This record gives sequence, C-alpha cells and structure tokens, in this order.
Amino acid sequence: MDIQEQIDSYIQSQPEAKRTDLLALHSLVLGIKPDCKLWFLNGKNEEGKIVSNPNIGYGFYTIQYVDGKTKEFYQVGLSANTSGISVYIMGIEDKKFLSETYGKKLGKASVTGYCIKFKTLKDIHLNTLKDAIRFGLGTE
Repeated sequence: MDIQEQIDSYIQSQPEAKRTDLLALHSLVLGIKPDCKLWFLNGKNEEGKIVSNPNIGYGFYTIQYVDGKTKEFYQVGLSANTSGISVYIMGIEDKKFLSETYGKKLGKASVTGYCIKFKTLKDIHLNTLKDAIRFGLGTE
C-alpha cells in the first residue's frame, strides 16, 4: 500500500465526525502546499508495539542532533485521538510560540509547544488554524 492509500485507509477507519474533519483538514493542508511530501506513521515502533496514535504528515525538515546525526521528519501532522484531533506543528524552537501566537485566537483548543488539540473543527476558528499550518509549512 502506498502512502496515499495508507492515509485514505486511516481517514476512512475513523468514526463519521472525525472522518469528515480529517478529510477537511487533509484537503486544507494540501490546498496550502499541494506538492508537499506526504507521510503516514502507523504509530508502531520497530518491534511492532503501538507507541502513539497513527498520524499523517506533510512537508519535511531535517532534525540535527547534537551527536551530528540527522533525521528527516514532517513539518505538520494530523492525528485522531480519543478526545478529538491533534494538529502538530513541528520544528519550533520556542515552545511558547504556538500558544502565544495562536492560542487565544483558536477557540476551544488546547495548545502546547507543538500541538493544537480540539474536539471538532466547528469548535475552532479555522482561519487561525490555517495561519498556524501555513507557519508550520513555511508558506506564511
């Protein structure tokens, strides 16, 4: 199964409300950066043990470790969770940036150093979320 098929299968496996919101968010991100690299992480580690929720990634950046090693990872991610949906904005040095820049304008969402979590799209201000995603993808 290729990455797009994995993404489609993941989205279709969600309950109706989350499926609709994930489809809308997937389209929104691709509308912002249509040719970005797509990722699908199934949430399992090398041993096949579940260590996180599956997530869809968009774009890429290179993480530089102190030992000189590098790793490529996505810039923006989407994931369904038990309480709703998480949008990950990766690679931000300042862990207060997301909450200080977008937190008060998002609506009913919790914002951490790299994660915006909300129950449904109707609970948040979509234009503010778009701005955060544009920032994450480097297209602002």
